[in-house]
Amino acid sequence: MPTPRNQGKPWTPAADAQLRKEAGGNTPTRVIGIHMGRSEQSIRSRASDLGVSLKPTNQSPYGTK
Repeated sequence: MPTPRNQGKPWTPAADAQLRKEAGGNTPTRVIGIHMGRSEQSIRSRASDLGVSLKPTNQSPYGTK
């Protein structure tokens, strides 16, 4: 697996805003990582630091309606 292009680089306010926007749009964590050139783990870590939920908001648990 190739190294993400932004690995080790500091997070910018613009990157934080993009993370918030994509997470708010229910974009899967792996896809956010691809868009931002960062690993899935770094996306999860930064989202946690920012208090951003990566849980899908439009899915009912356990198949309930």
